[in-house]
Formats: sequence, structure tokens, C-alpha cells
Amino acid sequence: MSEYHVPVMLHESVSALITDRSGVYVDATFGGGGHSRRILSELGPDGRLLAFDRDKDAMENLPDDIRISFIHNNFRFIHNYVLAGGYKDGVDGILADLGVSSHQFDTGDRGFSFRFDAPLDMRMNTEGEITAEDVVNSYSNEELERLFRVYGELRESGRLAAAICSARNSHRIETTGDLGKAIEKLLPGFAEHKFLAKVYQALRIEVNKEMRSLEKFLAGSLKSLRRGGRIAIITYHSLEDRMVKNFLKSGYADGKTDSDIYGSIPSPLKMITKKPVTPSEEEIRANTRARSAKLRVAEKI
Repeated sequence: MSEYHVPVMLHESVSALITDRSGVYVDATFGGGGHSRRILSELGPDGRLLAFDRDKDAMENLPDDIRISFIHNNFRFIHNYVLAGGYKDGVDGILADLGVSSHQFDTGDRGFSFRFDAPLDMRMNTEGEITAEDVVNSYSNEELERLFRVYGELRESGRLAAAICSARNSHRIETTGDLGKAIEKLLPGFAEHKFLAKVYQALRIEVNKEMRSLEKFLAGSLKSLRRGGRIAIITYHSLEDRMVKNFLKSGYADGKTDSDIYGSIPSPLKMITKKPVTPSEEEIRANTRARSAKLRVAEKI
């Protein structure tokens, strides 16, 4: 498990989540199972845990514990499975760590990292229909520009799109190496790694429909929580953190809601963390991938 993925803010997230040792909880992003194991260690014999992951590789990390049920599917369907499990009154807590697992980054042939020359895949669910190769070779110049501007927050989005379209006119872009060559003239010498990380982030979000899945997950989570139940979410970049922050404050992913006759904005959730919790310096030294993480926790009222 530790080689697959190092869980971020393990103590902080689980301690804020558990309010009933006999309750029903959801780990919406199972991954290496670190958070799930900690949740199970805090639950009594009557406690239950539903664990989601769309990457079938994660199934290899399942603990031998009758209290856990693994669901190989996108967490956007959380409410369907909560109902199917017979928990009509809702669950006691939901945890989601939105980061890409270390396993996915470190498995070269998955195409998540520019550190390896590998097929441009980037599918979290390897049975998914669209790959990053499909995106860079079939999207129009305008679609690619929007993708890099919105999901990568790159000012050079227009030039990036143009460079990719120009390169694919001479040969298909099939690998991370091909993509690197297509955009190498745009790489800033002082921040090449950061620039490439944003390019890959944009493609990964598009391939896996991450923002749409997150929006659906948040709405489903609200339906799935019982009154007094808690939701704890760890984010890693501004796009998802903005959506999570809006949702926890208003109950809507876009943050838009109507105020009541007194000018107050009603919300079905109460913030437990007034400010996002961030990893300690000690944790960041041990796991540099935790450096951008933010934990937000709220309770259904």
C-alpha cells in the first residue's frame, strides 16, 4: 500500500470524519487504501465502509476485512450505491482525496507523467473510451485552446493548441515524447516542470471528465449523508478546490444560491474547518506530493 500511494493528512481527515464508531462511511477514492485502513481501525465491529475506485489496480490493495465493500466505479454514482446498499437514511461520513495516486504517476505506461516516454493514455479507468492521445489528435484548435486555458490555467493556451495542431499534421502524436517534442519550443527555461504539469493536468482532467464527475459526486454526497453526517475532501489544485469550497459553503458546486428574505444564504452544510487544513512541514518533507493539498470538512445540518 505504501508503495502504491502515500495517504495525505491521514490523521487530520479521518479524525474529523468519524463521529460514530458503529456508523457507515464512504471512502470515495480508495487508491492504496491508506485512508480506508485508518477508517476501519477507528470503527467498531458494527461499522461499515464503502470504498470506491475506478482504477481496477486499486483492488489489489483491499484489506481482508468483512466490514468493507469495494465498488469498482466512478464516485459520481455514490448515491446510487448508497441506496443499493440499503442505507436509505444516509451514511455517517464521506471522505474523498482528489489527488492522482502515486501508483498512476509512477506507472510509466499509464501516461500520467512526462517523466516517462509512454503511450498518451491518462485514463484512470483503463476501460474508458477516450485517451489523451485521442484528445490531442482529434480536438479542434479551439477545443484544445479552451482545454489548456480552463483546465490548465495556462496563458499560452492558444500557442499550445497551435503547436499541437501543427505537429499532428505531419505525424500522429502517440506518446508523451511526441507531445514533448510538439510543444518543446514553448517550454519556459525557468519553470519547465511546472508548465508541463499544467499541460498534463489539463489533458488528464479532460480524459477523465474530472470536473463533471466531481460536480456529480458532490451533489450525490449531499443526498447520501444523513443529518449530522460529515464530508471531508482533500483537493490539490485551484479548480477543484474552488468547486469544493463553493459546495461546502452553499450546497451548490457553482456557489450560486438565492438568499432568503433576511438576506441570508441558506446552506445544508455547516463548515467544521473554518479555513482549509494543510499538511505539516514534516509531512511535506516526507511526501512532496502533499505540498498543495487542502482539507475541508463540513457537516450536514
